[in-house]
Amino acid sequence: MLDQFLFKKIDNAQLVVFRVFYGLLVSAECYGAIATGWVRRTLVEPQFTFSFIGFEWLQPLPGSGMYIYFAIMGTLGLMIAFGFKYRLSALAFAVLWSGVYLMQKTSYNNHYYLLMLLAYIMAFLPAHRDASLDAKLNPKLRSQSMHNWVRWIIILQLFIVYTYASIAKLYADWLDFSMIDVLMYSKKDYYIIGEFLQLKWVHKIIAVFGIGFDLLIVPALLWKPTRKFAFVLSIFFHLFNSIVFQIGIFPYLSLAFIVFFFEPQTIRNIFLRTKNTIPETKVIIPKTKTITLTVLGIYFLFQLVLPIRHHFFKDDVLWTEEGHRLSWRMMLRSRDGRITYKVVNAQTKDTTKVNLNDYLTKKQKQRVSCYPDFIWQFAQRLKKEYTDKGETIQIFVDNKVRINQNPYQQFVDPNVDLASVPWKHFAHNDWILPSPKE
Repeated sequence: MLDQFLFKKIDNAQLVVFRVFYGLLVSAECYGAIATGWVRRTLVEPQFTFSFIGFEWLQPLPGSGMYIYFAIMGTLGLMIAFGFKYRLSALAFAVLWSGVYLMQKTSYNNHYYLLMLLAYIMAFLPAHRDASLDAKLNPKLRSQSMHNWVRWIIILQLFIVYTYASIAKLYADWLDFSMIDVLMYSKKDYYIIGEFLQLKWVHKIIAVFGIGFDLLIVPALLWKPTRKFAFVLSIFFHLFNSIVFQIGIFPYLSLAFIVFFFEPQTIRNIFLRTKNTIPETKVIIPKTKTITLTVLGIYFLFQLVLPIRHHFFKDDVLWTEEGHRLSWRMMLRSRDGRITYKVVNAQTKDTTKVNLNDYLTKKQKQRVSCYPDFIWQFAQRLKKEYTDKGETIQIFVDNKVRINQNPYQQFVDPNVDLASVPWKHFAHNDWILPSPKE
């Protein structure tokens, strides 16, 4: 029964049209990152970037290298959209985007993670078999069909993202609307809508709608009687996010995903204006069935487990941040901190206070003041600098953090030498002090 469902041949119009949207959007993201100064601020101006721990060797290219890097990614996006050398261009974009994702997390965004996952998924899907230069140059490649599982891996990925995002909002600061107040306060100077976004009843609507939309949008799009209504709500929701939060291509990418929920022939009629020649009842079980199902099973197992891993760490993830990334915990907290680094010479006991302005950009300083992995990584960088000068040192931190405008609390144990402790990927780092509730 499952084989009949997954390996049924269906019209590939949804995938083909999404390929065009996807390629154009990632191209706009990459060229836009250059034009808006994001590349300059995030990858060119800093002395170094805070990579994911374990990828410290992955640093931005010198000189104009990162501008060229992003220009190449933008061009690959256009190649994807036109379906030219699709497999190569899609996989190359996935690898290059992964490099950007891993080499810097100062501007971390869950949407960047989703785009990385999607990039690899798209690289292995047959999205170039119709309405593409590849199919035009090689007519034997042309096809108007795909297996049903191709459509459903996209839908399942979206369902996981939205469902975990909804569940994560079920906590005190969201349910009492105080987190919405924090989010909207920074928008008070917006033209026309700034004052409107400060109204308490608006905050209540945003909070409730945010939970309900994330939880129900995928089922509502799948069910034909509610599909058009859900589509209209999606347009409103994602345009609101685009205007208010200015989060790049993600709202438009989310709207592009909707092609997978409408009937393939409808999509074909609107965008391709051709007739489908493959009956949807045709079932073809490929020789690669076992490999395909095994890979997909492992992938989605990880997607289900990663977002809940923070439950296996000590204390509250909102305080410790351990297990926060890769878990679809979006717009849930605001962090602010005050920090002082003291470098102590192990032999002379001379103490030096570190001037963060000598090392970090404004945004990096904000991250270093309140995120534990940034705090630890900067300590390791200081350790390396002094070690290269032949000094043996200890590094102590005086650090207070507040979450969602709550009172400042001591965050890092000031008696722990951060130069000497390893980072624990799969366990709680004990130098992070207990949360106030603990």
